Amino acid sequence: MAYVVVIFHNYHPFLGIEVAIKKVDQLIAPVAASANTSKGIKGIEVSDDAAYASASRKNSSKDHVDAINQMFAEFELAYHNQYHKAFPDEGALNLAKKYWLTSLAAFSPELVLAATRELVLNQPFLPSIASVVDTCKSGLSLFGLPVVHDAYLEACRMPSPKSVQSWSHPAVYMAGKATGWFELANRAEGQIFPLFEYHYSHLVQRALQGEELTLNAPTPIPESLATPLSTKENQSRLQELKASLKL
Repeated sequence: MAYVVVIFHNYHPFLGIEVAIKKVDQLIAPVAASANTSKGIKGIEVSDDAAYASASRKNSSKDHVDAINQMFAEFELAYHNQYHKAFPDEGALNLAKKYWLTSLAAFSPELVLAATRELVLNQPFLPSIASVVDTCKSGLSLFGLPVVHDAYLEACRMPSPKSVQSWSHPAVYMAGKATGWFELANRAEGQIFPLFEYHYSHLVQRALQGEELTLNAPTPIPESLATPLSTKENQSRLQELKASLKL
């Protein structure tokens, strides 16, 4: 078996993880593809495995099984020695994949992979299920989503017109619009924040499930507006039209 050692050159903390992720994707693609079989995770029977069925019902743009396979492939590349000590044989690996699948079924595949890469880039030891779950729970920042109170303050403080401002995430604008801009501006936080939190939490779930939230930008006002013709000008135009048509 051939193994690949991943070395992240020129990683810049202020550029986030995009450069490293691209390098990992190039190495992971063939590994993850070979791990995905017609039965999903090797060793899991699709027809009779309740965990797989539960995860499949929660599918978004990527399948949960594919996400688990790719997560383990990335763990193998990043933590080679630790990985093979934790999963010394195929039986242990298949059992671990089943268990991780059931434990992470509540999170979208996109969030699971984002949490995986966050841990790989920042944790020197093979992550546990608990650390992946914790990262998923705090995974709003991985998708550019502010925490709910920061989102609330942003919605309250953003000047009008709201739709043309630069928002940290479309979910903040959409939650503010659903709550009501007048209410946000005129009602006390204790009264209006629960309603904003309700709308924002639903939008966050949609974003974490892979849905792309976008702002509906208004139609821009033209630089110049046409001036209506006077009655005399309309009559003159009509006469010119008749003459051109020889009426």
